[in-house]
Amino acid sequence: MTDPVTTIAECEARARRVETPCGDGAMVWRVWGAGPPLVLGHGAQGNWPHWIRNIDALSEHYTVIVPDLPGHGDSAMPGAVDHDTISATIACGMRDLLEEGQQADFAGFSFGGAVFAHFAARYPQFVRRVVIVGAGGLDTPHGAVDLGRVGGLVGEERRAAIKRNLLGLMLQHPETVDEMAMHLLVANGRQARLPVVDLVMPDKLLDALPRLTVPLDAIWGEFDRPHPDPALQESVLRKFQPDMDFRVIADAGHWTMYERPEAFNAAILDMLRQPPRIMEQGPC
Repeated sequence: MTDPVTTIAECEARARRVETPCGDGAMVWRVWGAGPPLVLGHGAQGNWPHWIRNIDALSEHYTVIVPDLPGHGDSAMPGAVDHDTISATIACGMRDLLEEGQQADFAGFSFGGAVFAHFAARYPQFVRRVVIVGAGGLDTPHGAVDLGRVGGLVGEERRAAIKRNLLGLMLQHPETVDEMAMHLLVANGRQARLPVVDLVMPDKLLDALPRLTVPLDAIWGEFDRPHPDPALQESVLRKFQPDMDFRVIADAGHWTMYERPEAFNAAILDMLRQPPRIMEQGPC
């Protein structure tokens, strides 16, 4: 069995790397495949390999563009920690990555969903539609997240703590907590520098929804722990986009595209195949 570091390196080696301005440094994007552009955004304390189980399947149909969001992975901190600055940074990247007048589909997981909703509200000229995946910020009750200390632990005690944290936040089933998931929890967390809580909770996604002039759809894990009760999340979102496509991935936790990749890939590909709804266009 290939170890996680090798698997990640092999996937990255198939990508084209692009750097665009971000704060005092660069925002790093990785690009796979060919076809219409699809931009994937990772969650908090993550970076591009949050999508490691989806990139190959999606890049058979799309040009898959996956950034390390500002302050995560290889990307520099933004000039300021606010949605205006982060959205402007993403827009700068889109001007380089998209053809003149081209629009992309955007799918954002958790923190990435809030980021992309705010970006779409500010720069709709780049956006065909937004799909949020288990995103917080809807001012709904937060679920019972169970996280414990990992620092200072070694050996099997450390592995057990990492597994417990993944089951306490990201994944639903013990058998899905594999070597890759444990590696990414630690490696991604070490690279994350951006304080994200105030960019999402409790209602920052909700703030963006009235200003969206592009279609928004959603995918939720049945057993999402931090943002539970998919029916409740759907009811909030439909107040703003009544005809949205809201899908629930059965038997999946928060990190639904990792825990149930085949079901997730099939769902999002089918969702993206549907023509985007015609929205009433407000001011840019």
